[in-house]
Amino acid sequence: MVRLMGAALGALLAAGAAQAAGVTEADIANDATITNQIVTNGMGRHLQRYSPLETLNKSNVKNLFPAWAFSLGGEKQRGQETQPLIHDGLMFITGSYSRLYAIDVATGKEVWQYDARLPEGILPCCDVVNRGAALYGDKVYFGTLDARIVALNAKTGDVVWRKQIADYKAGYSYTAAPMIVDGLVVTGNSGGEFGIVGEVQARDAETGELVWTRPVIEGHMGTLNGQPSTMTGTLNATWPGDMWKTGGGATWLGGSYDADTDTIVVGAGNPAPWNSWLRNAGTPTEGNAGDNLYAASRIGIDPKTGEIKWHFQTTPREGWDYDGVNEVVAYVDREGNKRYATADRNGFFYVLNREDGKFVRGFPFVKDISWATGLDENGRPIFVEENRPGDPAAAADGAKGETIFAAPSFLGGKNWMPMAFSQKTGNFYVPSNEWGMDIWNEPITYKKGAAYLGAGFTIKPLYEDHIGSLKAVDPDTGSIVWEYKNDAPLWSGVMTTAGGLVFFGTPEGEFLALDDETGEVLWSFQTGSGIVGQPVTWEQDGEQYVSVISGWGGAVPLWGGEVAKKVNYLNQGGTLWTFKLPRQLAKVE
Repeated sequence: MVRLMGAALGALLAAGAAQAAGVTEADIANDATITNQIVTNGMGRHLQRYSPLETLNKSNVKNLFPAWAFSLGGEKQRGQETQPLIHDGLMFITGSYSRLYAIDVATGKEVWQYDARLPEGILPCCDVVNRGAALYGDKVYFGTLDARIVALNAKTGDVVWRKQIADYKAGYSYTAAPMIVDGLVVTGNSGGEFGIVGEVQARDAETGELVWTRPVIEGHMGTLNGQPSTMTGTLNATWPGDMWKTGGGATWLGGSYDADTDTIVVGAGNPAPWNSWLRNAGTPTEGNAGDNLYAASRIGIDPKTGEIKWHFQTTPREGWDYDGVNEVVAYVDREGNKRYATADRNGFFYVLNREDGKFVRGFPFVKDISWATGLDENGRPIFVEENRPGDPAAAADGAKGETIFAAPSFLGGKNWMPMAFSQKTGNFYVPSNEWGMDIWNEPITYKKGAAYLGAGFTIKPLYEDHIGSLKAVDPDTGSIVWEYKNDAPLWSGVMTTAGGLVFFGTPEGEFLALDDETGEVLWSFQTGSGIVGQPVTWEQDGEQYVSVISGWGGAVPLWGGEVAKKVNYLNQGGTLWTFKLPRQLAKVE
């Protein structure tokens, strides 16, 4: 359903008549350096979330003030996790319950709204969120909670095509921003708690027709141009029996694209079920017989064929829901080496080689990791066997395995919320959380469309004075340069700028700018609801703007145990805030 705002639409159509046909591959490839647009999720397909703009800086950020605010309206609030896109006078944001808005970027007025007609019985595990859209040509693309991908005319909001990614009745959904690579729309899928199979799909951006598919669990067959291509991995090499058929590994956060190596890099989530004794009854030993590939892994894929080039598994024999889906950021280190960086839910930060995904170094970025004592020379965890939840079959009543306390919690040292890299400091700015959990395993059998966990849990804070921790991390040394502690868990994305600023938000509603070198708070604004969205900045008519969406929700209040009780006073909302540094105040200190 599309709602048009006539006057605003007419004005923008007239203004856009002289513009180019739309977003090009060159626009997308150079998005990180073009300062008057944002046409990719991550402010560049490498996901650095770094702006070269320095008009707004440490000296004048105190002069940043609200230019306009846009309410998502209605009763459909819940978590708002979108990242704005900006092109040709329009800003595009997604909202909870699979909505998409086009907004006049100069005034904040709605131009059109598309509201997906969701069927009864959708099965999102972790709130009804959506993390953003993609732009290409004259179209805007986004995914819906019933596991579809929709292409709309960017000027009018009219549906051009709509395709099914997977069967929502089996537990599939879709919440990530799609990615555009050389005329292909690349998507993943969600639903790891329902025994689905993670997959990456590439479609022709014009028609929506499938070009290739790549399942990420071994034993499943990929396709290319409508025909079977190659099997993922080797059947039963690391999975017992038929468990690979419902093996999880959801690719629910999307991916990045490395133009230097022509590689799509995606993360594969937790294996299913959570009860690891059903997937591997043995103890961790040398080799990979029970590793359950390619779950909890980062995977390099050929964008032309969907073939897997390489993989790196962060948590083999995964048994704590340490989802391996977190974003992989391509960057150049201080010595000129081309690297990948990823901060995993398991509490370790990894640096990988960009040519083949091989391990370079790794280190903890959160405290009190209990399930492993460290990483070996290949990046494989050194397990603490007694910190694995107990086998229900070994329990006296066969109903519940031994409960253990593990850290970090299953919501991770870092969850989906994207980190940022500063080309200015060479550091990563990682939104993290310090928490643990009581966790135990239970018997479980697969049933289509039903939760497929086989585990119970309660999340607990580790410290009295904070849960959330924004950390400046040196990827070369593993040192924590500085830390900003927050009472509630952090769940917002981070952005850095050449002006020496680090922007992020808190569940308490504060939108903050910190000094990238010291962590000092230089500016803050209370938005009225918790921030779990992703900030952006751009230049318009010679002035710098910053936008972020406010709207508390996401996984924490739904899955958070004792932590959820700690933040149950926080209000929901749905407001896009846009701030401006006026030209006359840019040089005022």
